[in-house]
Amino acid sequence: MDRIKCDTHTHTLYSRHAYSTIEENVRAAAERGLELLATTDHYSQMLYPDVHIRHYQYLFNQTALPRHWHGVTVLRGCEADIIDGEGHLFGHGIPVEENIVGMRYENVQDLDRFIASKLDYMIASIHGTSHTEGMPAAQGTKMYINALAQEKVLILGHIGRSSVKFELDPVLLEAKARNKLIELNEHSFDMGSGDTVRRCRQIACRCGELGVLVSLGTDAHVSCDVGRFGKVAAMLEEIHFPKELIASRTRESFLEVIRKSGVSELEGL
Repeated sequence: MDRIKCDTHTHTLYSRHAYSTIEENVRAAAERGLELLATTDHYSQMLYPDVHIRHYQYLFNQTALPRHWHGVTVLRGCEADIIDGEGHLFGHGIPVEENIVGMRYENVQDLDRFIASKLDYMIASIHGTSHTEGMPAAQGTKMYINALAQEKVLILGHIGRSSVKFELDPVLLEAKARNKLIELNEHSFDMGSGDTVRRCRQIACRCGELGVLVSLGTDAHVSCDVGRFGKVAAMLEEIHFPKELIASRTRESFLEVIRKSGVSELEGL
C-alpha cells in the first residue's frame, strides 16, 4: 500500500491522558513525511468534573495554530463523545451564557454548537457506554446515523471497538450518502481483543464492498505514534482494500472530502 500522508486522529496533553504537545505531534508528522495532521483532542465528560466554557478554550482557540507548520498542513478538530441514544454530542443541552472572563452573551447557544462552530471537523465516538447498555441494534443504528447528521461531524470514530450493537450497512450507507467517513483506527488494534480486530476487519471489508470512504487515524496519544499505521495498513493490504476509498491517503484527497461533505469550507487551504 502507498504511504498514507494524513493522520486524521491525534491527541495532545489537553486530553489529560495523552503526553505530547501539539508542536511535538506536528514535528513527528513532518519527520514521517505526512502532508496533513489533524489535532482532535477529547471533547468529553472525561476531562473535567464540571462543565464551564473556560475548560474548553483550548479547543475553540485553535485559530491560534498555524495552518502550515514545519511543512505540514494542520487541521483543527476534536473527538466528541456521543452521549445518548439519539446521537447527541457532549455539550448538548448545556447553555453557554458567558465568555471566559464572565461577560454575558446576548445570544445563548448550547456548548456543542459553540465548540463545533470553531472547528474544521469533529470525530464522533463512543467512550462511556452507560447509555448504550441494553440498547437494541435498531437504536444503535439510529444513534450513529443521527451523529453523522451533525453539521460538523466528518468521521465516525473507532466503531469497531465501541461494543455498541448496530446494523452495519445502514450506517455505512448513510456515511456514503453524506460523503462522510468511517474511521479505521490503528489504536484499536493495539488495545482491542481478537473480537475487536475481527470487527474492524469486517467493517473495512464492507466499506470496500459498498464503496464507503474511510479515514485512517492513529489515535496517537504520544508523538512517537503519530503517522504509524502498521497494523491497519497491513489489514487493508490483506483484504485488497481499494486505495481510492482511503480519503486520508493524501492531503488533497482528504481536503476534497471535507469540502464535498459540507462540513467546512477550509478557508485559507
